[in-house]
Formats: sequence, C-alpha cells, structure tokens
Amino acid sequence: MRIDVFTIFPEVVAGYCGASILGRAASSGALDVRVHDLRSGADDTRRSVDDSPFGGGAGMVLMPEPLFRCVEAVPDLPRPLYLLSPSGRCFDQSVAAELASGEGGFSLVCGRYEGVDQRVADHLVDGELSVGDFVLAGGELGALVVIETVARLLPDVLGNEESATEESFADGLLEYPQYTRPASFRGWDVPEVLRSGDHGAVDAWRRRQALLRTAERRPDLLDRLVRAAALSPSDVRALAEHGYHVPSGVAQTEQTDEPE
Repeated sequence: MRIDVFTIFPEVVAGYCGASILGRAASSGALDVRVHDLRSGADDTRRSVDDSPFGGGAGMVLMPEPLFRCVEAVPDLPRPLYLLSPSGRCFDQSVAAELASGEGGFSLVCGRYEGVDQRVADHLVDGELSVGDFVLAGGELGALVVIETVARLLPDVLGNEESATEESFADGLLEYPQYTRPASFRGWDVPEVLRSGDHGAVDAWRRRQALLRTAERRPDLLDRLVRAAALSPSDVRALAEHGYHVPSGVAQTEQTDEPE
C-alpha cells in the first residue's frame, strides 16, 4: 500500500511513520509512505505557500499555485487524493477498510493556517476527509490518524491478524474489556470465565460485554446496528437482561445464537 502525503511539515509525518507499527510495516514492504514538502511548489526565495484571504479576516490561507505544482510534479501519484478538512467526509473504521481495500493506494493533502484555497478542493483533490468535529492547527495529525488506521488493516502489518478484527468498531461495537496477569490485583479479580479455558463461554462473554459497553458509552453505535438489523437473537436477549430494550423484529432471526 502506497500513501503519499503533502505537507509543510514533512519531518513530522516522516518521523511518526518511521516508528513503531508503521516503521515495521515500511521495513517489511507492506507500507510505502512518501512525504512531499508543499514548499517545493513555491516559486519565490521565501518558499511562500500562504497569503491573506480575499475579503479580509484573520489568519492566512494556503495558496493554490504551490499545492498544484507540488501535486502535479508526482507523475505516478496514487489516487484518490484527499484533502484533510473539517468539512470532509467523516473518517471512521468503515472508510479505513474502504481505503485499505484499494489496490493503488491513495494520497493526502494536509491543510494549514485558516484553510486551503477553495480551488484546491474544487479542482485538485478527489474528495475531503475529516477525522472529527474539532479543530486542529493543521492536517498532519489527521493524516497520521488515517495512515495508521488504514495500515492496521493491511495484511502482514500486525503481528496477529486477529488484532484488526477483534477491536473497537471492527463489527460496529466497542471492544470488550481486556485483562492480563496477575489474575488478582489489589483485590480486583479477572472474571472467572476468562480463566476457564472454555472458548465458547469466553466468546459469549466478550460479545455480551461489547454489547453492554456500547449500549452504555456509545448508544449511537448500537442504534446503527439496530437500524441495520445486525443483532442476533442472543444479542437482543443479552441487552434485555441488562435493561436495554431493542424493538421487536430487528434481530437477524436467520442467525444461530452464540453459545451462552
């Protein structure tokens, strides 16, 4: 998977992508992140990439000329090319899976200052992505969020391939609680079922805990599953046992129940 990133802070992106999981993925050949300095598209001695906005107002805006030059100087640029922007499509696990399944990779443009000239969004990029309803100083952190989330879904990136499928949002739920040694710490014990060796019981407990945690902390996610009729009969029963009512007729009745 090749990902090209355009930024005025190439060292920030390159440094993070060279460490930990992303660094190992690059060393193994599973991930190829290429970082481009937007200032290379400037045509003055100061390497200017921004100017004051038409109509007045605070801050500076990234100019179109340097961005177009920088992007167009990469002949084999992987598409789609996305601008990191608060007004973009909300980036979540499903979008990450979509990007990870693409054969040719993709590219990212990091905005900065008060924003990017609208002609970049209209005529240079293929779309916009937003990592959340909050404001950052620039798109670099957003780009890193996208890169790491996508990279985790690529083959041979994680040491255990199940890690990408058994975690929060993979199936629309928050992840179940995790425990490790010691079995008892300051009087707080690991649930007995996790030490039972009964894999069916462990799977059922984890599913139930994921459902309950999602219902408590992210009811919006549970509502999506309800609307999509993505809950099994045993899911509905587990929620009902803990006071969470699911309207009748929303369970996938053709599914077999998980082990209780």
